[in-house]
Amino acid sequence: MPAVNDAIWMRKAIAVATSKGSSPASSPIGAIIVLGDRLIASERNQCDELCDATAHAEMMAIRKAGVVICNADLRGGTLYSTLQPCGMCTMATIWSKISRVVFGAGREDVHAMYFEARHIDTLAFVANAYRDDIEIEGGCLREACAALYYGPNDDVPRGQQGNL
Repeated sequence: MPAVNDAIWMRKAIAVATSKGSSPASSPIGAIIVLGDRLIASERNQCDELCDATAHAEMMAIRKAGVVICNADLRGGTLYSTLQPCGMCTMATIWSKISRVVFGAGREDVHAMYFEARHIDTLAFVANAYRDDIEIEGGCLREACAALYYGPNDDVPRGQQGNL
């Protein structure tokens, strides 16, 4: 049953997200990639420590999964992310041919600082992309994932707001 397995895998993504701390200021995002019933990659956001703006959890997991299976084509794989993927990560998902994306908290569940100021609706973007074989499901363990981040109405000091 996918819903039961999705919750199991999302709990693993949450554990990855919080593996180096759980402060919402550090954007503790976790992503894992599952192929069949095998976990092939698990990563967290590493932008600050790698001084790399592209080191989002999803990007790092996609890179690692390609190395693990010796192929950039991740068709048949499922990406689990604790937060709705941004535009960059959405494009990487499309190009890597991930078959399914399952995310926890959505854009509406967290503070605006976690997304680009002029954020495109990535879900609509995928639906209208040149690939029509990507399945996207949001809200898996929504509350547990949203608890990792500042809430939509939290008063976050401007200096801690990464994207605003």
